[in-house]
Amino acid sequence: MGKKLIKLIGLGLILLLVQGISQVNAANITKVGLVTDVGKINDGTFNESAYKGMMRAVQEFGLKSAFIETRQPTDYEKNIEQLISEGYEMIITVGFLVGDATKKMAQKYPNVKFAIVDFAYDPPVPNILGLIFAEDQAGFLAGSLAGLMTKSKIVGAVLGMEIPPVVRFRKGYEAGVKYVCPDCKVLAVYIDSFTDPARGKSAALSQIDEGADVIFGGGGTTGSGAILGAAQAGVWVIGVDQDEYMTTFKKGEAPGAKKLLSSAMKRVDNAVYGAVKAAVDGSFKGGTALFNAGNDGIGLAPFHEAETAIPDTVKAKLKEIADGLKAGKIKTGV
Repeated sequence: MGKKLIKLIGLGLILLLVQGISQVNAANITKVGLVTDVGKINDGTFNESAYKGMMRAVQEFGLKSAFIETRQPTDYEKNIEQLISEGYEMIITVGFLVGDATKKMAQKYPNVKFAIVDFAYDPPVPNILGLIFAEDQAGFLAGSLAGLMTKSKIVGAVLGMEIPPVVRFRKGYEAGVKYVCPDCKVLAVYIDSFTDPARGKSAALSQIDEGADVIFGGGGTTGSGAILGAAQAGVWVIGVDQDEYMTTFKKGEAPGAKKLLSSAMKRVDNAVYGAVKAAVDGSFKGGTALFNAGNDGIGLAPFHEAETAIPDTVKAKLKEIADGLKAGKIKTGV
């Protein structure tokens, strides 16, 4: 009787162990794919930051990966479905404009995990994690920097498509300028493309003609074209999403690098890395994750070659503002 009981207990433990392993395996992923918004994974801003975050997780956890660069919005669903058909258990989608396609595919494939940058669902979708950012806070810091550095008291902003994250950047930027320079004028324009650097440059040069001596570029390669053109025309510029000194200005090798003050960073890379990590360790849940000043999800990039041109008083004021945003004592009003 005793031997039978021991055997039964042993068998039970084995069954529990096997069950536990199967549960762990069910939670884990081995393949993760990324679908960009219209543009490339080396765009120097948004798509690239998401890709870098995914690849950091891929390397750390030994995952297989793939990406598809979207050429036009009508391809979103097709691109997502292609990765799923190839056995990818988690899909990262990049950008507000991919929101509807991501939801449709997530409902069609409930066993696939999704994370989307710059979009959240209400009510939440069980297998989608929305990664959203306080663009207003990042924009507020950029605007404060612009308002503190302008001599003409006219600053500009060249933005991408008029979608919620970009609108929050613009409004935050305008609020930041006014916070430090109430009598400053802000020139701002939306451009209906995130991939048109020539139009971005043209818009920036137009704002310079109107007296702007600091230009903020917030719209993929359109914004990058704006700050490249403006910097090469000799005015201060501020980048977006990533540290554009490292990307758009090629680690200082591109002409105009010394005119880049900073970049209003959204830590898209950290957000995507965290989402993949959660899928790997089994803690992934659908819902919304907000990245803001309080959890270092946004902030200004290093000043690089502009370091010595920025007065200590400006640096001190920026730190005061950043601390105020982090503590919740300063509100953007957006």
